[in-house]
Amino acid sequence: MRYFFAPMEGLTDSVYRRLHHRYFGGADGYYMPFLSPTVHRSLTAREERELPMAEGSGFTAIPQVLTKVPEDFLWAAERCRDRGYGEINLNLGCPSGTVTAKGKGAGMLADPEALERFLEAVFSRTVLPVSVKTRLGMAEPEEFLRLLEIFNRYPIRLLIVHPRVRKQFYGGSVNREMFRYAVNNSKNPLCYNGDLRSMADISELSGQLPQVDAVMLGRGLIADPGMLLPGGTDIKTLEAFYDALLEAYLSLLGGSRNAMFRLKEHWSYLIDRFEDSEKLSKRLRKTTDLAEYRSLAAEIFHTRNRT
Repeated sequence: MRYFFAPMEGLTDSVYRRLHHRYFGGADGYYMPFLSPTVHRSLTAREERELPMAEGSGFTAIPQVLTKVPEDFLWAAERCRDRGYGEINLNLGCPSGTVTAKGKGAGMLADPEALERFLEAVFSRTVLPVSVKTRLGMAEPEEFLRLLEIFNRYPIRLLIVHPRVRKQFYGGSVNREMFRYAVNNSKNPLCYNGDLRSMADISELSGQLPQVDAVMLGRGLIADPGMLLPGGTDIKTLEAFYDALLEAYLSLLGGSRNAMFRLKEHWSYLIDRFEDSEKLSKRLRKTTDLAEYRSLAAEIFHTRNRT
């Protein structure tokens, strides 16, 4: 089985990827939160930081692009090639209203003909292999039947399927039966993404669909960063990891408030592994003092761990 870390905006940035690989590892690749090219064809300062030279990372990272304009995607592919990356990913899964209203992300699934024209332009000229992260459609799972016909016409390196439609966002049930349809009918390699929060969940998926040899993990891996290791998440390593994240964000973001805000996003997934998680979560949310944050984090790691 191959394991890929999902791109999660505001969570799996370059700092997090580098430190997760150092303290835990286990992932075969880290998909980056999306870049969104503009007509200016230039990277912002943040995008420059988030797209370092690939050979300096020490692990496999795959840039993701959010756009509906083929020329913008091709431009981004050239920039990524120049920085040493060996693959580029197309985002057809983002369900955000501000994204889909512009016809990007999952919004591209609403117009299969336009999507096909986009893919035709991209695959005829791309300088890098292209993977695709998609949902089943905008409103109904059956939309995927037509979409898969289109995907099958192109040499997609990896088709990553989150088996929900856009209107579900991240709620409701994943549609394993529609993913089974993909397994039986896709001409491209597949990766399953959606609601895998433990190795037991992955084992259950393998039992249902033994043909699947790649999975993408997001919220589950944020909540359990050492999930992929034989011994799981060791509490001492987890504390060292979060200490390193804090120091890196303090340096990068230029202030304790922004650094703590970034880490509080991670804690919202992690906190359930600790006793009195609801009370601890409230205390974390309220604190604006760095010393208080450090004290609370130490308390959580040293006295509240359930395992």
